[in-house]
Amino acid sequence: MIADALIVVGGYLLGSIPFGFLIPRLVRGDDVRRHGSGNVGASNVWRVYGPSLGIPVALLDVAKGFVPALVGLELGGDWVGVLAGAAAMVGHARPVFLGFSKGGKMVATAGGVAFALAPLAALACLGVWLVMFLAFRYASLASIVTACALPFACVALDAPWPVVGFAAIAAIAVALLHRHNIRRLLAGTEPRFSRALIRGAR
Repeated sequence: MIADALIVVGGYLLGSIPFGFLIPRLVRGDDVRRHGSGNVGASNVWRVYGPSLGIPVALLDVAKGFVPALVGLELGGDWVGVLAGAAAMVGHARPVFLGFSKGGKMVATAGGVAFALAPLAALACLGVWLVMFLAFRYASLASIVTACALPFACVALDAPWPVVGFAAIAAIAVALLHRHNIRRLLAGTEPRFSRALIRGAR
């Protein structure tokens, strides 16, 4: 029981490492929170600095969801994996190392958790994200649609019910964190990723 609790706490602490803040600060000497959406998620880092920083941040944000969820799953079972992964997502959204201020919107971290708990469903949803993003160039729209698709993919691929429950709650959380993006999408004011930025030309 104590070991399970430590895994969950470790998940929160790992999720709280703000790679989207640290990498631009180390490489560019800049605070990404002063630009774009003001958060430290991979999408904002990519939009501000391009893929040279956006891709490493995205991969690290995925890893900080994947690692605690996988450790929890292997050492404690489905519930511990779910709780450790959820804790990593909370840490990403409200990182203790940034004084619990606004972090990222949990999409990459949630994806890492999903790959640990339901890899086939996560792989299918990665395909959904890529199709939506390449078709419309809205990272927010791709993220919302993918998050909503995840619980259905988990059900279709016979994931354990704690994992399905996690996927449903994660979808709601991602949608709530994107509520301002949803308003801008409906109003037609949400910024797209330019083709040049996607290719890395800046």
